[in-house]
Amino acid sequence: MENFLHSKEYWQLVERGISVVENKAIALEAELKLMEEQQLKDLKIKNYFYQAIDREILDIILNDDTSKQIWDSMKQNFQGSTRVKRAQLQALRRDFEMLQMKDGETINSYFARTLKIAKNMKVCGESMLENVITSKIVQSMIPKFNYVACSIKESNNLDSMTIDELQSNLLVHEQRMTYQGEEEQVLQITNEDKG
Repeated sequence: MENFLHSKEYWQLVERGISVVENKAIALEAELKLMEEQQLKDLKIKNYFYQAIDREILDIILNDDTSKQIWDSMKQNFQGSTRVKRAQLQALRRDFEMLQMKDGETINSYFARTLKIAKNMKVCGESMLENVITSKIVQSMIPKFNYVACSIKESNNLDSMTIDELQSNLLVHEQRMTYQGEEEQVLQITNEDKG
């Protein structure tokens, strides 16, 4: 398969379009041959575009006849993407700053929610350091995890702790709390039955 992405000739065709011969009757044979070659290359480029472009976007470009029209249409529709990404990033930063674990939320779901925000920030162009994420998670735990968060802060260096290590530590404590809660319920039911 020909790789047109590295071919200057193909990109010129995308940027400038096909050389159109106004009057085919008086055109030179070389001009007609050039136009036919460009049309064939243009069809290849359109095929590459159709393969690479997402289905939702495909509807936007389906009526465009040439690769230049497709390219121009794409530029016009997504030119504001920098502004849109900047606005999305600002909203994601706010979400990250306001992030708090919810009552009844599990460690796994809280980590998933936090990491989704961090991943979306990365998509918008801002990579967040792992230690920033771990610090945020430890600081935003619900009160029942306060003693766990304090022990993690004191016994481990949060700057070097990975997200996976933090999640593992918190999962162990969550499982202990769940087990203790179930044990207390069993004792309470047993005591009620005796009384």
